[in-house]
Amino acid sequence: MNNGWIGVDLDGTLAIHDDWQGHTHVGDPVPLMLDRVKNWLSQGTEVRIVTARVASTSQGREEARLAIKEWCKKHIGVALEVTSEKDYGMIELWDDRAVPVEFNTGLVK
Repeated sequence: MNNGWIGVDLDGTLAIHDDWQGHTHVGDPVPLMLDRVKNWLSQGTEVRIVTARVASTSQGREEARLAIKEWCKKHIGVALEVTSEKDYGMIELWDDRAVPVEFNTGLVK
């Protein structure tokens, strides 16, 4: 049974983001988020990196995808899927820019 997947934004959420240094540069890990991701994975939860760096309109998206997967292998131990898209299987999105809205109401939590 598929229990869905958790999306984690890259820049500013999972990796420290100071200034833009190109589509293949990924900052150092944010320790608390890195621990969360490792914990979810140890529980069998699928985790995907969600980033605009790999959007269909982004220049260098495949190079960025490869760099992010290598960063994941180095810091997490596995290469996570990297996407720019949400789908109905996503159960949570962790993002430094998101505003949580109450389901079906539009009210800010």
